[in-house]
Amino acid sequence: MSEFMMGPAILFCPGDRPERYAKAASRADAVIIDLEDAVAQDNKDAARRALRESDLDPDRTIVRVNPVDTEHFAHDLDALKSTRYTTVMLPKAQSAAEPAQLADYAVVALCETAAGVANAAQIAAAPNVLALMWGAEDLIASLGGTSSRHDDGGYRQVASFARSQVLIHASAQGKAAIDSVYLDIPDTQGLFLEAQDAKASGFAAKASIHPSQMQIIRQAYAPTPAEVALAEQILTEAKTHPGVFSLDGKMVDEPLLRQARATLASAARLG
Repeated sequence: MSEFMMGPAILFCPGDRPERYAKAASRADAVIIDLEDAVAQDNKDAARRALRESDLDPDRTIVRVNPVDTEHFAHDLDALKSTRYTTVMLPKAQSAAEPAQLADYAVVALCETAAGVANAAQIAAAPNVLALMWGAEDLIASLGGTSSRHDDGGYRQVASFARSQVLIHASAQGKAAIDSVYLDIPDTQGLFLEAQDAKASGFAAKASIHPSQMQIIRQAYAPTPAEVALAEQILTEAKTHPGVFSLDGKMVDEPLLRQARATLASAARLG
């Protein structure tokens, strides 16, 4: 499954709340049916029953199972086998051996522990890994810390390092990277700025926890009219300048041409 990368807004939905599935799918570019953190221990079986009975678009649905070292993992896989879903989010991925246990599925590997971030390169290189995502709060917990962010909302240096590691190693293997969730739901401006940064940095998408965050993420990812106009100007000029050229005093070479093409492609998708 790769279609979810065509849109930047991905929404987690608790697996034991099937009445929310359709609404989540209508709001998001892709839905993550969550069997892990969003579901209490006593409700795991109910979440798996709901998953079996669901019928969302497989090309826009990801199922987050429980970690491979838990008692729930095998039961999650049994439930998955009776559905049409083929993309799995693997939480707390720590090595390439774990995606290998999901050989029949495309895997979004969630690097959210110290070991997961340290081994992001080998995880990204696993053949069935479609994308990497990073998780801030679980990472900080694995380090013995207490918060991923400063009081002003910005990430602490160690969280920013992990975010960069996941993005770089995913890209090095030709895989997509998904940015972590923004937990402060009322802070729409903070979400917008963080999603803008994710887009500018190269993250293919940003995960989220509330339907109201969908449109904000899309707005942040959508190129501005000025960006579209500049991209069109660059590509028009490139037709008569086969090599490096100057535009308004700025050197334009192949990396800028690729950025311009990506801008227009994004505008076409999100327009």
